[in-house]
Amino acid sequence: MTTEINFKEIISSKGDSLHDLSMKSPILVNFLRHFGCTFCREAMSDIFKIKDSLIEKNITPVFVHMSDNKTAEHWLEKYNWTDVHHVSDPSCELYAKFGLVKATVKQLTGLGTWIRGFEAGVINGHGMSTFIGDGFQMPGVFIINQAKVINSYIHKVSSDRPDYLKLISSI
Repeated sequence: MTTEINFKEIISSKGDSLHDLSMKSPILVNFLRHFGCTFCREAMSDIFKIKDSLIEKNITPVFVHMSDNKTAEHWLEKYNWTDVHHVSDPSCELYAKFGLVKATVKQLTGLGTWIRGFEAGVINGHGMSTFIGDGFQMPGVFIINQAKVINSYIHKVSSDRPDYLKLISSI
């Protein structure tokens, strides 16, 4: 992370700060790419698939996105995320504070990314559409507990697929 993060200043759609949420229980903070991205959609689906494990470990999911809250709620609901904490960051300031960078062309368009894009978008049905946010913003995942980052996954390419169960296994 590039700067000190004040978790008290990061307020979710439900009015709770990341600080307060992380003091109650660990939180899984997933910084999404734009909602038009097949990998963003896949991430929402993957995290929903481990929802029982999150509940078992008392982990609260939080999504950070670049859209307005209404647009985000539309997309989150498509992936069964109703009544979930999310944070709107259209300027990508939080992404930068967490050390998430803008992608190079290679991180977005390598052969592996094209293959994974076909798999996620066509075979697995996540589709893709136009940019709904900054198409160059890289994603990442952070586990925060007691207002401290205790684990993270920083994508090397846009098509990386984190092992969410492995990320939360340390809790």
